[in-house]
Amino acid sequence: MTQMDGKPTIDAKWLLARAQAKVNRRRLLQGAAGAATLPLAGRIAPARAMPQHTLSNPAAVAAAQKVLQETGDSAEAAVAAAQQYSGITLNYLSEAGLMAEGPKVFSGPRWQELTGITVNVVDRPFPELFPTMVQEHIGGTGGLDVVDVVPAWMADMVTQGIIEPLDPYIEQFMNPADLEDFHPVYRELMNYGGNIYGLFDDGDTFLLYYRRDLFDDPEAQAEFKELHGRELAPPATWDEYDQVQAFFTEKGNGEYWGGASQRAPLQVYHWWMVEFRTRGGEFFNPETMDATLDSPAGIDTLNRMLSSNKTMPPGVEEWDFTRVFEAWMDGRLAMVGGTWPPFGRFSERYGADTVQMEWLPPSQVADNVGYAELPGGYSSLASGFMLSVMTSSRNKDAAYLFAQWMNSPTISLERVMLPYTLRDPFRLSHYNSEAYRSLWSNAGEYLDMLQEQTDTALLDIIMPGSQEYHTAIEQMWGAVQGGTPPEQAAADANAAFNAITDRIGRDAQREAYQAYLALGNVYPNQE
Repeated sequence: MTQMDGKPTIDAKWLLARAQAKVNRRRLLQGAAGAATLPLAGRIAPARAMPQHTLSNPAAVAAAQKVLQETGDSAEAAVAAAQQYSGITLNYLSEAGLMAEGPKVFSGPRWQELTGITVNVVDRPFPELFPTMVQEHIGGTGGLDVVDVVPAWMADMVTQGIIEPLDPYIEQFMNPADLEDFHPVYRELMNYGGNIYGLFDDGDTFLLYYRRDLFDDPEAQAEFKELHGRELAPPATWDEYDQVQAFFTEKGNGEYWGGASQRAPLQVYHWWMVEFRTRGGEFFNPETMDATLDSPAGIDTLNRMLSSNKTMPPGVEEWDFTRVFEAWMDGRLAMVGGTWPPFGRFSERYGADTVQMEWLPPSQVADNVGYAELPGGYSSLASGFMLSVMTSSRNKDAAYLFAQWMNSPTISLERVMLPYTLRDPFRLSHYNSEAYRSLWSNAGEYLDMLQEQTDTALLDIIMPGSQEYHTAIEQMWGAVQGGTPPEQAAADANAAFNAITDRIGRDAQREAYQAYLALGNVYPNQE
């Protein structure tokens, strides 16, 4: 989006965008309770007073303002300003694997060509991203400049002073209309206490994927209706999901299975949390802040997930994202019970001719992929990333400008369309892009479903200690798969939650929980 009607202030534009938003999201953790202890307590520095940042290069500001007045293009403005910093190197912390291929192959080299600034990609596996940022903050070496931050980490990142408030940069370098282009859900998650701390950069909304050729087969439809007394269709509940999965597993007779979901303990907490909440579960008693994971909803979710493994492929307990992906692409699954958006474009052979995707088997499901909401009617906003600037960076202005350029409507569209990376649509202009909607025959249907499901997607826990709370859920699932009775595993997870809450402080966490609830879409049908 470009602005052609003068230069209204950021505050005016922001308030207008919020008033127009159709999703019930309140500003992230406004007035959240004070500093909280991060994970790895004992190695964490106390929260620092947030320094007032002064933009250090008037020439950079003048160059950006000139472009914005002439064209309103934030990408061009970022380039013009960043040319004042030619010759420096920026260190960008990114998730390892395909996610890092974008800055390594596309955005980093192009940025260097345009500005003379080198981008060094520091890639780490997902579980190491948060500790890496914490360790750099403690060390203060200036070794990281731009970082990928998950919204769930925002409370810890801000209260501990790890990332910069971006408002001063936005006011000087960005077209304010760009803020209106974020999906309202993602736009809200960029805020903490009324300040913007990250530019949302990766729309990780879960969808259910299914094979239309199998679901539309007249013989299968007749058999399923005779067995279950209803039409064969994408399942509306998790119990229906297991019926459909079991049906196709039996029908596949070892050649294919009815479905699979990621089950290797790593990020399975996303699946457990969304089902738990659609069954009526809540994470805490809001009065006492005692954990309530062992409610009937929690036990039923664990039992259902464990039972569902039985009609998935053998060994699914060890399947990660890649294993599910390979089986799906190879035509050995009728459904994938919820996962991240890259399945949509990769399934259609988009990117199959790139060196980064050589590991994938040729897609056997292209032109037959359908998209549906998760059983239970609510998706999960599973992680996602924002671009933030480290307070310890020695090149804050240039770091922000790189983030703004990558995140701008024009460049970000190219990035989410890269065939080999994992960045997914997050701007309204992405969902409406004719270029994206023409990538495969039903890409428009895919984008419409992503946008629709993002409207009501349930949020990860966004509170101080969120990383630890999520880890406790992950450990609960690992224990259940290892043979621990669900009741005991849930009780142990409750104890872990309560210990985290007590260490941070119950009064502080009670206020933080209320601020989290105020975001909306923490629980289904939330007003």
